[in-house]
Amino acid sequence: MVEDEDAVLALLDDEYARAILAHLTSEPMSVDELCTACEMSDATAYRRLNRLLEVDLVTEKQEIDPDGHHYKRYAATVEAVTVAFADGAYEVDVTRSTTDPADRFTELFEGLS
Repeated sequence: MVEDEDAVLALLDDEYARAILAHLTSEPMSVDELCTACEMSDATAYRRLNRLLEVDLVTEKQEIDPDGHHYKRYAATVEAVTVAFADGAYEVDVTRSTTDPADRFTELFEGLS
């Protein structure tokens, strides 16, 4: 069971949060890449990413580009969200990715080399 079921459901009701999650299931991305892919502003992306981080639906990793600048890449930690209704209540279940996000970052980095 998810710690904050209402927060997860509210996020999934948001089109930008859903778009971010959809794109991050294919590969880790920076905010700039997400803004381009999802057609949103930086401010919108950062707000949604912060909310997604709070409920552990994404993870972040600090990267250093060849010029020495720091930036973050984000990856989805979720494969599925299920909502079950029974006995006058509901329960939200989050299925986490079987691939460790750190491994996904390593695979991405090695693919660039």
